[in-house]
Amino acid sequence: MKKTLSVIVLTLLPGLALAAGEHGGHQGHDMASMNQGMHGVGQPGKAADVSRTIEVVMGDDMRFSPAHIEVKEGETIRLFVKNAGKLAHELVIGDIESLREHAEMMRQMPDMKHAEANMVSLQPGQRGGLVWKFDQPGTVDFACLLPGHMEAGMKGSIQVM
Repeated sequence: MKKTLSVIVLTLLPGLALAAGEHGGHQGHDMASMNQGMHGVGQPGKAADVSRTIEVVMGDDMRFSPAHIEVKEGETIRLFVKNAGKLAHELVIGDIESLREHAEMMRQMPDMKHAEANMVSLQPGQRGGLVWKFDQPGTVDFACLLPGHMEAGMKGSIQVM
């Protein structure tokens, strides 16, 4: 019986591995379709490709420091983000229209929680980061989309040259 069970399990393992691989590929497809709406702002980067790390501090003055960043086309950057305030804050990368639309959704649903590759949400005193590849020249925006924060001036830009 043990031998039969072992043979059955060993026979099923390749099928399980393939199913897991298909699921993983499907997730990648979902991420790709999500990022299609972010045309021109780049894509999630790989840690192994990071050329430099830029520290960004978020504060209760509703500002990012620095608020303006310059990167090279094709560069993969690690944004190391620190929440120096006493309020929750987030940094979300996108084009300004998408950021405004998302900020409006968050005003309508203030308890909405989300975690995407283009963002980092931090409680007071927390640090976090994201890795992003900037693959096209132009301006990429970032903002805190918590209700009222972007409107109070908590936004910035990344110039891709």
